[in-house]
Amino acid sequence: MPVRLLALVIVLGLAAPAAAHGQAWPVAYTSVAHNPADALAELPIEDPTYDRATRCSKRPKPGTTALVAWLDRHADGGFWGSYRCEKWGPKSASLHAEGRAIDWRLAVDVPAERREAKRLIALFLAPDRLGQPQALARRMGVEEIIWDCGYWGAGMAQFRPYSPCLSKRGTLRRKVDKTIAHRDHLHLGLTKAGAAKRTSFWTR
Repeated sequence: MPVRLLALVIVLGLAAPAAAHGQAWPVAYTSVAHNPADALAELPIEDPTYDRATRCSKRPKPGTTALVAWLDRHADGGFWGSYRCEKWGPKSASLHAEGRAIDWRLAVDVPAERREAKRLIALFLAPDRLGQPQALARRMGVEEIIWDCGYWGAGMAQFRPYSPCLSKRGTLRRKVDKTIAHRDHLHLGLTKAGAAKRTSFWTR
């Protein structure tokens, strides 16, 4: 496992398992029907990779644009934006700052939209017909998913609590802004290769 990915997994793994917080985030370890990754199962698949963002870059990313177009065709909800210059410190930024993240409108408190978000997450993280885990996410270059106070990053086996939703004691806070908690949208972050449209889903 690459050092940067191992470090991310260790940090995120410090949070208690989802079940301990009484939260039921989508988990998909079994195949799902009509998985686009199944058609690519015989091709070499990308390793789980997490590319940190370090700066703000307004240059459009072809893979980000392609993923938005794919969601427009294959998912309910709507595009809420991609680029915004969010820097956290020297050489540390949000994936949005590099145009490698998408916010997709789906609300937790709307039953049909909640089901759609769970369907999409299950699709991204399901194994393909050969049992290769998280196949669609890896082939598209999806390295990060945030939804309903839950966080998944490349290499993680399951969702973990999203830190802005946690109290100092590590429990889920009762009141969190819907957008900060990602309860009114689904966040999808891309690797550098995914954002450049250089992963197997796009190159075939």
